[in-house]
Amino acid sequence: MGNEVQPPVTDPGDGQDADAAGLPEPMAAVLADYERHLTSERDLTPHTVRAYLGDIAGMLEHAALLGHDDVSTLDVRTLRSWLAKQQTLGRSRTTMSRRATAVRVFTGWAQRTGRSQIDAGALLGSPKAHRTLPPALRVDEARDLLEAAAVRADDGSPLGMRDVAVLEVLYATGIRVGELCGLDIDDVDRERRVLRVFGKGRKERSVPYGQPAGRAVDAWLDVRPRVAVPGAGAALFLGARGRRIDQRAVRSLVHARLVDVPGAPDLGPHGLRHTAATHLLEGGADLRTVQELLGHASLATTQIYTHVTTDRLRQAYRQAHPRA
Repeated sequence: MGNEVQPPVTDPGDGQDADAAGLPEPMAAVLADYERHLTSERDLTPHTVRAYLGDIAGMLEHAALLGHDDVSTLDVRTLRSWLAKQQTLGRSRTTMSRRATAVRVFTGWAQRTGRSQIDAGALLGSPKAHRTLPPALRVDEARDLLEAAAVRADDGSPLGMRDVAVLEVLYATGIRVGELCGLDIDDVDRERRVLRVFGKGRKERSVPYGQPAGRAVDAWLDVRPRVAVPGAGAALFLGARGRRIDQRAVRSLVHARLVDVPGAPDLGPHGLRHTAATHLLEGGADLRTVQELLGHASLATTQIYTHVTTDRLRQAYRQAHPRA
């Protein structure tokens, strides 16, 4: 399982519905088995499972129209035909790449579980998605963001102190917004300043944080009882109504506080994740370390941040060198 390809980032908005209606019975049965695999064994979120199955269902429908009635007869020619059809529908390179990856993972699973003798998707190529450089704050902008949040919390309001802690943790650790919202109090080792984080597929990792984030978390925990209501449970961060904070509230917080930083790009929590990764690399951290901290399954995902730092290096060179 450790080397298994991870599900691609999915968006149900451009995907297809995972509907087995109209599929030959053997294909529909395999699709149902695959859904159980993704849900129970891979422990993926309903959002990811839904979009992932949509891609596979669309491919199987295309294969059925070409005369296939079982996944065991799938071949690379059929898969390429399906991808070509997607291209004629005007799908983006990113979507095409994602769907090709979805099919490769599916056919690999089918072979491993004895549902097919061959892995047809292993020979399937896909267009490389155009990867734009993720926006990130400069170091001074990140500092200004945190200082502005601290100034707003000077009135001693519990939610203001929570906001500071949320921003400090996001920037200090680079964790995903869903991971932050899922943190419990017991996930914080305040003495060692380490978070226990459950990432995609419920994979657990430990992420350190620094003294400023530690002070902010301690200050928030001191006032948390003033916000908590029955039903808050062990949630580390609470919303305005006293229950576990949700991702929408965190996104609104990040956008609102960045307004206080003149000239800063309008980022969400994922932008702070990009910022943390970029600053780690610029500070000398190696890719493997950053990969582990961010919880990336593949080093290739982490490598995009080297493009960010190289781009900044080129920009500084052009501005500073007289013969640039």
